[in-house]
Amino acid sequence: MAARAIQRGVRQSARKMRLVIDTIRGKDVNQAYALLKFSKKR
Repeated sequence: MAARAIQRGVRQSARKMRLVIDTIRGKDVNQAYALLKFSKKR
């Protein structure tokens, strides 16, 4: 099952958000959460 999230009004640059999204894309939920937990660019 594919999931999609849309967030509007985020005060981050598109480039920084793309770096974070590319890091977690294709990972399972637990692994993506662990990566975001320790990422400084979230």
